[in-house]
Amino acid sequence: MADYRKMWEDLGMDLETHDQLCAVLPQAFGDVYLSQENRPEGMDYYNMVVADIHGIRPAELIEHQKKGGKVFGTFCVYVPDEIVFAADAIATGLCGGSQFWVPGGEKVLPTNTCPLIKASVGARLDRTCPFFRIADMYVGETTCDGKKKAWEILGEDVPIHIMDLPQMKRAKDIKAWAEEIETFKNAVETFTGNQITAEKLSESIKLINGKRRALERLYELRKNEKLPISGCDALLISQIAFYDDPGRFTKMTNALCDELEQRVKDGVSVVPAGTKRILLTGTPLAIPNWKLHNIVETSGGIVVCEEMCTGTRYFEHLVDETKTEVPEQIEALAERYMNINCACFTPNTGRIDDIVRLAKEYKADGIIDVNLKFCNLYDTEGYLVERALKDAGIPVLGIETDYTDSDAQQLRTRVSAFIEMLNN
Repeated sequence: MADYRKMWEDLGMDLETHDQLCAVLPQAFGDVYLSQENRPEGMDYYNMVVADIHGIRPAELIEHQKKGGKVFGTFCVYVPDEIVFAADAIATGLCGGSQFWVPGGEKVLPTNTCPLIKASVGARLDRTCPFFRIADMYVGETTCDGKKKAWEILGEDVPIHIMDLPQMKRAKDIKAWAEEIETFKNAVETFTGNQITAEKLSESIKLINGKRRALERLYELRKNEKLPISGCDALLISQIAFYDDPGRFTKMTNALCDELEQRVKDGVSVVPAGTKRILLTGTPLAIPNWKLHNIVETSGGIVVCEEMCTGTRYFEHLVDETKTEVPEQIEALAERYMNINCACFTPNTGRIDDIVRLAKEYKADGIIDVNLKFCNLYDTEGYLVERALKDAGIPVLGIETDYTDSDAQQLRTRVSAFIEMLNN
């Protein structure tokens, strides 16, 4: 592992506090991931990425900046990365999945704010996430009230562009989102000094679609009766997709899928026959939030799909690649991104339809609807989701949790009971 301490120091990070995070992560990763048996060899790449998650990619981003390029930090699957890459800039995810950062966020945010938002703000204010230090501009959106106020805090010392996401999906709302993407395009062009041409946008659409196709291929392999990869590993890959170079990520994920396809042909499975297949739905699980997957997969179940932003919502639906003029390409982007079914929309029957469809496609025996504490959107929608699943005859367990381990044993008891019920 390379020594990135000088880089972190130059970024103005709090090295003493960051050292505490670096000391904890390897143990947590080892307990969840390296303890697994029969892992695909292709997971070595993702292991390496996590081992140096605050080193390798940040160093690449800084090198890009040295050459005059810009880096945009994004929080949400609604931000069209295609626009950023078309301006010869780079889009990257930002830290927000650990309890380590939550106390820093609580210094300025109400305690009853969801842990994802508190962790993101804490990672920035406590200077312990290099991605937050590197990004030249943050890109926010209006998916929830907590985020909308957090942008005001995060935007005090770093430029921030906020995209106003419509809350319904009528024709006029899709048109409004296209206008937001056009505004974003203009802002990116001004900030980078680079024009976004139809040719550049076409290239970036194909680049990001390639990443989506690789993830879709991975998830297709999880539909097999003999599972070639664990849910924990699949989640890790989805989480890394937000940070890694898209071209490299696509190449490495396709190479892994080649291995997984051979494992399927050879009848290799990471779990015994009859292991209960679980679909997770709900709020996103940002890296390094592996708690629930680990509990399910050490309690007699296997996670086969995530109807989450760190799951199917991230890669389903491709952007139309046939458009050759910028206005048409922006319309294609708007249509694709408005196909994502976040709980911020009303009505949101599309998400319920997705969950039922995915349960059938992945042959799920049961569904766990997981909600991060204080996320009113998903918590409220959980009532409708769980009612619809019960009406469809699909067993469902609703769970509310946060980033701490204080409820781990209670969750294990509930999850174990749920899986035992599925076995009877």
